[in-house]
Amino acid sequence: MASSSSSSTLMKYHVFLSFRGEDTRLNFTSHLLEALKSKGLDVFFDEEKLEKGEQLSQALSRAIAVLNISIIVLSADYASSKSCLVELSDIMIRKRSHGPTVIPIFYHVDPSNVQKIGGSFETSFEEHESKQPTDTVQRWKSAFAEIGALKGWHIEGGKFDRPETEYIKDVVEYVIKKLTNIGFESASEELVGIEYQKNAILKLIKQKDCRVIGLWGMGGQGKSTLAEAVYKKFSSEFESHWFLQNVREEIKKQGKESLRNEFLSKLLDSNVDIGTPSIGSTLTQERLNKKKVLVVLDDVDDSDQIDYMGVKHFGYGSKTIITSRDRQVLESGGADAIHEVKGLNENDSLQLFSTFAFKQLNPAVGFQYLSRRFVKYSQGNPLALKVLGSDLNKRSKNYWESKVEKLKDCPPDKKIAEALKSSYDGLDLVEQNIFLDIACFFKGEPMKRTKLILSGCYKGAECGINKLFDKCLINVSSTLNFSLGYFRYSAMRRRELRDIIDMHDTLEEMGKDIVCQESKTLGKCSRLWNLKHVEEVLKYNKGTDRIQGIKVNMLRIDNLSFQPSVFESMINLRCIIFYFPSDLLRNGHEDYKKLHTYQDDIISFPDELRYLRWDYYPFKSLSSGFNPKNLVALEISCGNMEQLWNEVYQDLVHLRRINLFSCKNLKKIPNLSGAVNLKRLDCENCESLVELPSLAHLTSLRTLYLMGCRSLKKFPEIPNNFDELDLSEIGIKEVPDFIEHLDRLQRFTLTNSMVKDVSSNISKLKSLEFLDLSGCPIVKFATVDVRSPSLRFKSLKYMSMDRCKSLKLLSELPPYLFELNVHDCTSLEKVSFADQNLYQFDDLYADYASFRAFTMLFCNCFNLNQESINNIETNAMLKIGSLAEKWAAGFYCGFFDEGFLICCFPGNKISANKFKCQSMNSSLSLKIAPNGGGGSRFLVFVICLVADLTHCGYIGDVECICKFQLTAADGGNDGGGGGYEKPRSESEISLLLFLEPENFKDYHVFILYTADMVIEDQNYEEASFEFYLRSLGLKDDIDVKVERCGVHVIYVDAESDTDDTDATDATEKRHAGNKRSFSQDGEEGDGGLKRLK
Repeated sequence: MASSSSSSTLMKYHVFLSFRGEDTRLNFTSHLLEALKSKGLDVFFDEEKLEKGEQLSQALSRAIAVLNISIIVLSADYASSKSCLVELSDIMIRKRSHGPTVIPIFYHVDPSNVQKIGGSFETSFEEHESKQPTDTVQRWKSAFAEIGALKGWHIEGGKFDRPETEYIKDVVEYVIKKLTNIGFESASEELVGIEYQKNAILKLIKQKDCRVIGLWGMGGQGKSTLAEAVYKKFSSEFESHWFLQNVREEIKKQGKESLRNEFLSKLLDSNVDIGTPSIGSTLTQERLNKKKVLVVLDDVDDSDQIDYMGVKHFGYGSKTIITSRDRQVLESGGADAIHEVKGLNENDSLQLFSTFAFKQLNPAVGFQYLSRRFVKYSQGNPLALKVLGSDLNKRSKNYWESKVEKLKDCPPDKKIAEALKSSYDGLDLVEQNIFLDIACFFKGEPMKRTKLILSGCYKGAECGINKLFDKCLINVSSTLNFSLGYFRYSAMRRRELRDIIDMHDTLEEMGKDIVCQESKTLGKCSRLWNLKHVEEVLKYNKGTDRIQGIKVNMLRIDNLSFQPSVFESMINLRCIIFYFPSDLLRNGHEDYKKLHTYQDDIISFPDELRYLRWDYYPFKSLSSGFNPKNLVALEISCGNMEQLWNEVYQDLVHLRRINLFSCKNLKKIPNLSGAVNLKRLDCENCESLVELPSLAHLTSLRTLYLMGCRSLKKFPEIPNNFDELDLSEIGIKEVPDFIEHLDRLQRFTLTNSMVKDVSSNISKLKSLEFLDLSGCPIVKFATVDVRSPSLRFKSLKYMSMDRCKSLKLLSELPPYLFELNVHDCTSLEKVSFADQNLYQFDDLYADYASFRAFTMLFCNCFNLNQESINNIETNAMLKIGSLAEKWAAGFYCGFFDEGFLICCFPGNKISANKFKCQSMNSSLSLKIAPNGGGGSRFLVFVICLVADLTHCGYIGDVECICKFQLTAADGGNDGGGGGYEKPRSESEISLLLFLEPENFKDYHVFILYTADMVIEDQNYEEASFEFYLRSLGLKDDIDVKVERCGVHVIYVDAESDTDDTDATDATEKRHAGNKRSFSQDGEEGDGGLKRLK
């Protein structure tokens, strides 16, 4: 049995996993599967193999046919399994025709034995030849040899190999990168039959005088898909690029000002905050004028939106693509050319329809005539063709005939709408309700939360959502979610795939129109979202038992009063969503309290309520008469409540989420013993909260936020299975003893507390990844010995201790931290790292292998002794060496890691040991050591600068600009900025330092690395550099003088890939050799890669 019993749900999966169950099910494969799932990836695999099975199911064959990434774990006995070879053969056949990504993992086997079918594989195929037809075995052999020639990961095993967990991290990150690109590429795959339209847009893009290009057409015609395909093709040719989706809807959600600030911040790589209708800031206009950008403004319905986004200020060579249903919008908005996106012709329409109706390019036998009739009614509209085809897939001929007869009687101008609605009509009642809920309430919301809420409303909700997906009535976009994590100076973003539930605008409008057609009387429509309609129903108490849900963006509503009993007549009300955009909630204001009752009485809610979100809830509690027995999620941010309900037992078995963010008057949380399925409790900034009930029995609880609960007198008992805990700013003086038992805890935040000692409690947290102790009066941090059997802090990646004014000692820190932020620790004297011996670099490489970027910030730590500064510098150089090795290894796999390192500490001198080439100003030249080995190599330039940021005086980031030139032995110059595959013609690169210069005092030393400074050596003899620092403010930029500069060169050998080994194999070959590091005069340096025997 496969992981899905129905092919109808295949498209929700991201990856296909093939493996030999008996070889790897208890070790590598199970760990890889868990790692993929932990990043939000859905994996299709044969569950039976994890137990015993060997038969290839039909579902597996269908999965191979549709999924874009396959991972093959090639183990010693893989070829002995018939089902594995059938899988592999199908995968490689599809790779030849459709080109999906195939990732081989050579697990304890030699890749050359796979390619040449040697060793144990030869024996396995000999056994198959005695039992199977010759042509079948030959097909298997071809597939086996073909995958042996692909690049992948070679896991040899043994004490000299890296840990398997590091390989798994590499594989997962590579898969995420590929999926991100496939998300764009899949758009162009849907452009069946309109390649000529794409070519027309490409011609317009190439015209110098065509800056703004409009795509005009009806809903569902493929405007956004076409724009996305063009964007994907050209985005790499521009300095900045951004695809702003659903402009019309996003403006409704968050307002024009907020959307524009977000948009311009992305283009300029810095915070932009403009509060005026026009971009009045001369500086912002100038910065935009200097940028060559590619921008897509998708689904614009007002020409003012185009000007508001600053299109006219974009620099020379910029291109803006705008999609709209209204040609006048494009003309008034200044489009230089308008392309009408027309419907498909009959043959292309038939091909697209057949793709969804028959999963092939042509109609099945006996369905040709009916197919052409459906194509005729769709009028070339791609959305209608997809929806109709998906609905008719695997239906009987009688169903087809009845469906086409229904469409025949529609007026021509309504045929497309009726074609779309016919798919809705084919849903059962639950599926129809889910479709309408998504159209009215949940479009654009996280899939996980939406499933949770809808599962509380309907039985079989998840199956219903899958059915909508199969019928192309909704889609799920797996987008990379970037979050800053916990730290003020965070340079790394936590990357993981986040599934968002989406729906085409035309289908959304259709769903809302269906609701509007239910009744001409407002109170008798099942769902309310239109602002005027909601105001009328609430103000005049027109609600009835027909209403199931209400949603209002309160940013767009004026003060509204209504009766406390307004919901009493709505006995079937399931969802109440009175919301503000989340960024406005964080910067709340009293003016946002816009909903009131005529009296001060508490409002009554119906017992059928499943989801209650009410930002700025105006009442002191929920009604005592409200029975939350059906409640799934309760979200009341910035509310006025003092308590939720009376301190009595409540049946809360369905409750999964409670969010009470910034309910500043809330005094206590009631008895939650009935909430046995509660997963998340958020009481952040509940300043008056005095006590919490016992949580020990809530074994499903994973996340608890108590930041800012300053009045909390007693900390409750909690279960041991927490993932995330925030106890910041709650006034506790000791870390609770139970902390050390939270074996699953990944994130722990304890900022601005009175805790002085944390060593005995938290050093044993083996799963801890994020630790923030900023603002605590800690004197010393835990001594850590990562070589000990307990491997304390073995998972720690992010650590912040800024503003710990009493901190004097940071001893034996883990050497592999992504981020170490120790800003304003004015008493800090000593810093050391575990395994800080350069001779141990090869052993440490496994710890660094999957890391991409590092920050080490010791700003204003003026009491650091020289030994500590040496330790910091050495750790920084080790990490840079790791990043450089990783870049070079990635070269052989065809992808390049854009890693970087930022390290700063007080001082006005550059280490002569680490940087032998120095200058007393902002420029220098150095000699490059000859390549004595004769083979290929990479040059890695590490930068060190001294500057004083004291006078910057305001919030903003710091940008480092490096101009450099390389001179080859034949006299040629290369002013490139790195990147072997695509050398840059200009000689300038930029690195954003993610610093806040207003907090700096006196001179600081900055050690910097970026992947742009890794250059393939073309027999260069000399390099010259010029450095600039610039503080980027909201209004003006300030140039910062570089007082001193230094450059260190690391030489990384590059080996040819003639044996088709993967990045890891190539890396291990380099480890077997003798690496040396040189300064400008060719002498061996202390800061780079070297291995002494």
